[in-house]
Amino acid sequence: MKNMLVTGGCGFIGTNFIRYLLEESDFEGRVINVDALTYAGNPFNLEDMEQRFSDRYTFMHADIRNRGDMSRIFNDYEIDTVCHFAAESHVDRSISGPDAFIQTNIVGTFNLLELAREGRDRLELFHQISTDEVFGSLGRDGAFTEDTPYRPNSPYSASKAASDHLVRAYHKTYDLPVTISNCSNNYGPYQFPEKLIPLMILNALEGRPLPVYGDGLHVRDWLYVRDHCTAVWAIMKQGKRGMTYNVGGASEMENIRIVEMVCDMVDELAASRLDNPRRGLIGFVKDRPGHDRRYAIDFTRLKGELGWTPEESLESGMRKTVSWYLDNREWVDRVRSGEYRSWIRKQYGEEV
Repeated sequence: MKNMLVTGGCGFIGTNFIRYLLEESDFEGRVINVDALTYAGNPFNLEDMEQRFSDRYTFMHADIRNRGDMSRIFNDYEIDTVCHFAAESHVDRSISGPDAFIQTNIVGTFNLLELAREGRDRLELFHQISTDEVFGSLGRDGAFTEDTPYRPNSPYSASKAASDHLVRAYHKTYDLPVTISNCSNNYGPYQFPEKLIPLMILNALEGRPLPVYGDGLHVRDWLYVRDHCTAVWAIMKQGKRGMTYNVGGASEMENIRIVEMVCDMVDELAASRLDNPRRGLIGFVKDRPGHDRRYAIDFTRLKGELGWTPEESLESGMRKTVSWYLDNREWVDRVRSGEYRSWIRKQYGEEV
């Protein structure tokens, strides 16, 4: 793996993965980060990388939906490895506007697979980042395994399921070397503030309402983002080609308990104090359509074959996450103010 294309590298997980690759891992090659810089793509996340790793990191503003632009990148940089994060990923947005999810998550993935197939002679690996949401909803017991049938319930999860099927089909049909990972809910630094945990951290800090969908008893398995990055790199290096690996955090928790944990940690760690505990800010709002009741990940295969387990507990990962958002208010303010969007328009002369 000499020239790795990371798609969506300015997003939440892609940012953390690139930082992990260059700062901590044993990867010695070059990273070419391609991002269309849509609403959650923030170039400020990696603004120090080109200076610190000038010979190993390159950013290209490009859209995976544009086959011509992506073809030039594949050829110019002699791409031999793809780690594919780029996706429209917020369920609520997929409900109100599914078209972008179909175009990016399905058509964009198809474009990348075709270009990888054209460069098959040099291709080492195409790794697909997916989600546990493709499996649908669980009952009170059990956990998703790699053999669980796909039953997506939102336009987002349906589009990710379709892209997974394409990746698997290209392995079977064209012998493309691929791996797929289905992860549980990520949290940690650089996550866009519309997501549950950063939204609750920032609202709690500012004394704003903390809206919780439905009865708050929807269960998710929470995975600290750096643990996800170490899992992806382990799969890319050691995983069997054509194989799927589930990545979980061993941290199932009801949404309401997550919000309560955030409140308690912000009460403890924030310099600013409120008159009353922040749990009093919690309120319940109408549930969203197709809201899956429970997800849980069984990562026995990943643990047994590759020896991976998460380093962070929910308690330790949440404490690191709350502390990061409290300590990085400049980043938060730049995201919330839209400053990064203005920078993108000025830099590229267009609205993206």
